[in-house]
Amino acid sequence: MVGPAISGAFKAVVGKTAPDKRKNRAEDRSELFDERFLKTLEHLHMVSRKVFAGALRAERRTRKVGSGIEFADHRTYSRGDDFRYIDWNLYGRLDKLLLRLFEEEEDLHIYILVDVSDSMSIGSPLPKLHYAMQVGAALTYVGLANLDRVAIIPFADRIMDRLPPARGKNRIFRVFDFLRKCDIGGQTQLAECMKTFVTQNKRRGLAVVISDFYDPDGFEQGINTLRYNKFEPFVLQVYDKREAEPNLHGDLALVDCETGDTKEVTISRSLLEAYTREHEKYCQELEAYCTKYALPFFRTHTSIPFDELVLKIFRSGGFLR
Repeated sequence: MVGPAISGAFKAVVGKTAPDKRKNRAEDRSELFDERFLKTLEHLHMVSRKVFAGALRAERRTRKVGSGIEFADHRTYSRGDDFRYIDWNLYGRLDKLLLRLFEEEEDLHIYILVDVSDSMSIGSPLPKLHYAMQVGAALTYVGLANLDRVAIIPFADRIMDRLPPARGKNRIFRVFDFLRKCDIGGQTQLAECMKTFVTQNKRRGLAVVISDFYDPDGFEQGINTLRYNKFEPFVLQVYDKREAEPNLHGDLALVDCETGDTKEVTISRSLLEAYTREHEKYCQELEAYCTKYALPFFRTHTSIPFDELVLKIFRSGGFLR
């Protein structure tokens, strides 16, 4: 299988330089959510309101007997229905038993699953970890402001922690604090983490997975676990330009940044070209998988400002419900 093979080689290539220094850089999250970031979030929220106020909001409305405050329609009475919701005025005029239906807006549960494994510590100008956290925080803020219930779940080889579902945009400061302090590191084991996730979270909803998806066992099983358990996967792949086209040459000892395995190789132009093709093939397999099952998919590198990515997501209509 191409995916696991290229993901292992990929982490080896990018893991060749000073893993300790790189990890320390990823661990310094003190300036991740500054005043400028907050202003950007408010701008994103204003854009989201314009989108959300349109037809998308109607998708979240359901019609229920005797619940909600906005009258919607009638339906014919069936044996076992509650007599309290019969429209007796209509019965007097039409001699028919009809139930009053009301519109009610459903709460949307959003789960932001952020990959915090060692491979996410790579990236320039930001480590992929920081970029993923900023994107996750931005989507969280918009969800909270729209009164959705949003949870944050970092993962690597296991579910690392959990910020329970909350609503209201004033909760965003708890989100910042949580992301600054959550544990990071370890290998990527998407399948096991998603299995734990669906066991721990019974309320179905949107599952936004932000990761580089460099899992030696592939991505299919993890995403399939979400699908089979009635969650709605939303896939965001984050990568660094150096990972797609590494600038390496000569005899090198490559270190896998997650396992520590070392491999001595001679980097030639033809080998780099083959690697680039395999990496692109793996990414295209992930995109093709998402297309096949009609899952929202976005691929981005860390040089693209996070707010540009978030605006692209909003305009696609895949996140705002």
